[in-house]
Amino acid sequence: MEIGAGTGALTLTLLQAGAQLTAIEIDPQLVAHLRGRKDLAAAQIVQADGLTFDYASWAGGRPWIVAGNLPYNVATPIILRLIEMERGPQALTVMVQKDVADRFVARPGTPEYGSLSVAVQYAMQVERAFTLAPGSFFPKPKVHSTVVRLSRRCEPAVHPRDPAIFWKVVRGAFAYRRKTLANSLMLALDFDRERILRALESSNLSPELRGERLDLGDFARLADALAEE
Repeated sequence: MEIGAGTGALTLTLLQAGAQLTAIEIDPQLVAHLRGRKDLAAAQIVQADGLTFDYASWAGGRPWIVAGNLPYNVATPIILRLIEMERGPQALTVMVQKDVADRFVARPGTPEYGSLSVAVQYAMQVERAFTLAPGSFFPKPKVHSTVVRLSRRCEPAVHPRDPAIFWKVVRGAFAYRRKTLANSLMLALDFDRERILRALESSNLSPELRGERLDLGDFARLADALAEE
C-alpha cells in the first residue's frame, strides 16, 4: 500500500510501521536534509507542491491513503482536491486548524455548517480524532489544531440525478447566508423565482428556510426537483 505523507517524525513513524511511503515537501532545503537521513532511506522524498502534485500518475491506479500535517493556509483546497479525485485516497488522517475541522464535521443548523461540510460529507465519513492546544507546539501557533480522519464512502452519501445542478444548489444555498433559501438561490442561480418556489414545494421545503438547515438528502431532493423543471 502506498501512503502519501508529510515529512519528519511522521515519515519515520510510518516507515517503522512498515508503510511503503512517499513524502511530499515543497521546501528544497528540507528535502535535501530528509534525503540525507539514513533512517528515512526507505522513503521516497519528493520535492513538490501538494496543491499541484500529480497524484493520479503517482498512484498509478493503486489504492493509497494520506497522512500528514498540512500547511494550514492550503489545507482545505488540498483536501478538496484529494476527495474529489476519481481514484483518490481511500482515507486521510490530517492535522488542520480546529475551525476547519469544525466545518468538516458540522451538522445542519449549526453556524459551522456550510458548503465545505456538504462537500466533505458527500464523499467521506468524517471523525475528529483529537485537538491540540497551541502550547503543544514550538513555536506556538495562534490557533488550536485538530487531527481528523476522513474515510471514503463506498458510495456517495446521496445520488442526485444531475450532480452539476446538485453542486450549484449547494453553493447557491450558502451564497447569501442571511437570506432565505428561496432568495439566496434566486440571486445565485440562473433560475427564476417561480421555478425555485415550485421545486421547494415539491421537495417539501419551506422557502423561508435558510441553507444551513438542509441536510444532504434535502439538497439532493431539491436539485432533482429543479432538474425536472
